[in-house]
Amino acid sequence: MIELEDVPELIDPVMVCAFEGWNDAGDAASAALAHLDDTWGGKVFAALDAEDYYDFQVNRPTVWLDGGVRRITWPTTRLSVIRVTEPKTRDVVLVRGIEPSMRWRSFCNELLGFAHELGVELVVILGALLGDTPHSRPVPVSGVTSDPDLARRLDLEESRYEGPTGIVGVLQEACTHAGVPAVTLWAAVPHYVAQPPNPKATLALVNKLEDLLDLRIPPGELGEDARAWQLGVDQLAAEDSEVAEYVQQLEEAQDTAELPEASGDAIAREFERYLRRRENVGPTGEKPVAGHATAERPSEPEPPTARESQEGAEEE
Repeated sequence: MIELEDVPELIDPVMVCAFEGWNDAGDAASAALAHLDDTWGGKVFAALDAEDYYDFQVNRPTVWLDGGVRRITWPTTRLSVIRVTEPKTRDVVLVRGIEPSMRWRSFCNELLGFAHELGVELVVILGALLGDTPHSRPVPVSGVTSDPDLARRLDLEESRYEGPTGIVGVLQEACTHAGVPAVTLWAAVPHYVAQPPNPKATLALVNKLEDLLDLRIPPGELGEDARAWQLGVDQLAAEDSEVAEYVQQLEEAQDTAELPEASGDAIAREFERYLRRRENVGPTGEKPVAGHATAERPSEPEPPTARESQEGAEEE
């Protein structure tokens, strides 16, 4: 059951969701939401009943000590609200959880009921999939929607995928049928280095979300972590001639495919993004935190490949 206690009236609210599990290659999507939560100090105000949606033999609870008292944390999906003030004031509802083991339709209906109660105007779902992309190039992030009008308005791809899907795809379709505008942002993670974490893919999702919502999201240590991650993979690839050759083939294929993107419009968009972020850099080189919590805190299978994932087909 969702509790709506102590939640103030929200301003221009948007819901951002990410789920650990099948649609979270390299933990990139769940790490992106964790970054938002940690950066803005989100305070959990609601949680779904774990008994309704999770198989505890698949997602086990954890035991921990609180001042000598043993407590249990149950795997579930939690919700928090933060208020962002840059460049304009709006509220962001964060939905951070684990792909449910059962009753997916009821799970989505609960989240949609929550969105309706709070007046959420847009749902953005973060996902990550395994793909034939080189680690040494910018992470491809695609934005897809099942709403033709939203696709035209936000310059997104319209989803036409058919095949197996995860909770990300189910939730997006549930939003569409309920008349709630919904977008999914997919980051492509190199399949040859799929183990988490992947801070480069996480940073790419954060940057794409920043552009989509016109927010200012402090990167924190993500930039440094992404550079260190790429350097580490570079070193590992250099030690194996077959891997190095394969990476070079992926680089050549991606560079060739992206040649048409080197247009005046593409360059202008990147330059505008650079200027927006530069304007928000303080004298120490760090972006100021532009958000605060608005509520109080109460007390896996493998990720999909590009062929298996719902919106992954949009990139093929």
